[in-house]
Amino acid sequence: MSDHSAIEWTNASWNPVTGCSKLSAGCDHCYTERFSERFRGVPGHPFEQGFDLTLRPERLGQPERWRRPRLIFVNSMSDLFHKDIPTEYIGRVFSAMEQADWRTNQVPTKRSSLMRSFVSQRYANGSAPPHIWLGVSIEDVSTLSRLRHLKQTNAAVRFASLEPLLGPVGAVDLSGIHWVIADSESGPGVRTVDVKWLSDVRDQCQAQSAAFSFRQWGGKTPKSSRSILDGWKWLGYPPAGGRDSQWRLRNRHGAADAPPWAGT
Repeated sequence: MSDHSAIEWTNASWNPVTGCSKLSAGCDHCYTERFSERFRGVPGHPFEQGFDLTLRPERLGQPERWRRPRLIFVNSMSDLFHKDIPTEYIGRVFSAMEQADWRTNQVPTKRSSLMRSFVSQRYANGSAPPHIWLGVSIEDVSTLSRLRHLKQTNAAVRFASLEPLLGPVGAVDLSGIHWVIADSESGPGVRTVDVKWLSDVRDQCQAQSAAFSFRQWGGKTPKSSRSILDGWKWLGYPPAGGRDSQWRLRNRHGAADAPPWAGT
């Protein structure tokens, strides 16, 4: 658990599960795997088992210590809907999230069909509470089926994480999607992003009233390039995020006024 996060779109992280397995091209240079494997075999270390999938029930009550509202990235070191995580355990994670509606939980997955099945059964007569945001990770047009699964999920707030964006996604129907995050890869062997891919996504968000957030250009280190797109820092949040506006923008000099094409 971390009460502080360097990720611009969240405040904290909570990992009731750690470890995962590769599923698609976006997993190739996984930072969390690289970090975890550094400690494999170190006696007593939280990652003594490296990046092996590990349930951590002792962490289920950790966020109860956070009494102030905040955005929480759930399972930043894993994927809550991995096929080897028992449904009963996923239910316990959801129960922990449900019990504290003053915290906003951000739950992304690449296992979109498994998320759809679980959520649709748990909330068969409605939708997940609005403080549980459900999302999918998409790398390029080949993984857009995850967006379709997300739309079929009984969620009050849906988001798409294009992190890392590895190719163009083309024309996308964002109806029912409240928030889109995009960034480039960082770390060893980075695959660079084309500015047109990002601009196309941002423009489609504006045209379809989905909030847009751009995290970073990437590079050998996460902070090696500023997160500026077309002269502006894009930090959009869905209205359910409790922000003053759907768009939070900053230009290179920190001005708070949005450009005329930003929209609301």
